[in-house]
Amino acid sequence: MNLAFVESPVQLLNVLEWAHAQHGAPLTGVPTQPAGPAGTARTGAADLTVVVLSPTDPMSRGQLRRMAELARDEGYTVRWQEARGRAGAPLKTVRELAPLLHRAERIVIGDPFSRYVQLLLTLVGSKDLTVVDDGTATMEFVAQLARGEKLVRWHRRGRRGPRELVLAPVTFLARRRLTPSRSRDVEVFTSMPVEPPQGITVTENRFGWTRSRFGPPKITRGADLVGTSLVETGVVDPDQYVEAVAALARTHGATRYFAHRRESSEKLHRLAVETGLEIVRPDLPLELIARRGPIGATVLSFPSTVVHTLPLALVGTGIRVAVCDIAPEWLRDSASPRAQGFLAGVTGTAQDVQRLPAPA
Repeated sequence: MNLAFVESPVQLLNVLEWAHAQHGAPLTGVPTQPAGPAGTARTGAADLTVVVLSPTDPMSRGQLRRMAELARDEGYTVRWQEARGRAGAPLKTVRELAPLLHRAERIVIGDPFSRYVQLLLTLVGSKDLTVVDDGTATMEFVAQLARGEKLVRWHRRGRRGPRELVLAPVTFLARRRLTPSRSRDVEVFTSMPVEPPQGITVTENRFGWTRSRFGPPKITRGADLVGTSLVETGVVDPDQYVEAVAALARTHGATRYFAHRRESSEKLHRLAVETGLEIVRPDLPLELIARRGPIGATVLSFPSTVVHTLPLALVGTGIRVAVCDIAPEWLRDSASPRAQGFLAGVTGTAQDVQRLPAPA
C-alpha cells in the first residue's frame, strides 16, 4: 500500500499527479462501492490511501474538500483527519494512523518542513519515501538536504525558540528518514528545478493528470493576476505589494486577481478597493482553475510556484505566463536574509515564462 499525507490542496494535486505518473489512469467510470466516512477505493484502482491532515483555515479546507472529491472520483481512498484545533489532537492522530503506517510500503509526503509530518516520519522506519511538491519549498528542501543542513523554511530566520529546541530531536530523526540508504529508497516527484544529493531519485512532474482531466481552457482577451502570500509570511511590505499589483494591472490590463488561499481578507479587500480588480477565491488549485478556464491570454505572477507549474499545465494552449521580479526595497526588515536570493532563483530557473521588471 502507498500511504500519502497531505496538508494542502497543492500537495493533494501532486499526489494525484504522482499516482497518475506511476500507475497510469485509474479505472475512471467504474462504479464505486458504497462510500463510508473515510471514502472508498474503487475496485482495480492503484493501491493508494490519502490521509488529509486537515488545516484550520477555511479556504484551505474548502479546496481540500474539493480535491478529496476528485481523488475519490479517481478511485483512491481518502481519509479526512481532523488533526488540529483540539487539545491532544496531534497525539490522537498519531495513534490512529499508526496501523496504516505499519502496513504501508511507501510513504508519500508533501511538506518535509511540516512538524506534523516530521513527527509521523519518526515512525516509518526503513520504508520507501516519496516527496511531492508543496510549491517552491521543494527547491529549498533538496538544497538543504544536499548541503547537510537542518530543515528550515526559506522565509524563516532560523531562530531557535523553546518550541524548536523541544522538537529538534524529531526534526533530526525526520531528516535521517529523508536520506536514502541501502534499505530505503527516497524519491522526489517535482516540477521544480532541483539538484538532488546522491542516491535520491528525481521524477519529473509534467502535470499529465491535470491535462488529461481538464481543458482545453476557454481563453479571454485580457490578463489575469495571481496573488501570493509573501505579505502574510512577512517577506514583502504590504504597501509596496498593493502598489505593485496596481501598477501591473494598469500596464497589462488585468481585471481579475486570483487570491492565494493564505491571503488575508483585509489585504484582499484593500486590493479590491485600491486597484479595482475583481478578487477571485478559487475553489481548486490554480493549475486546475487555469486549465478549466476561462483564463486570460496572459497570466501575471510574482515569484511563486505557479511560474513553474502553469507553463506545464497550460502547454499547447498559447497562454503566456509572465513573472514580475521582487524589488529589494519591497522586502520588510523582518524578511530572512535568504529571501531576495531565493525569490530571484525561483524566477531565474522558471522555463517558458516572460520576465518582467519590478514596477517603478
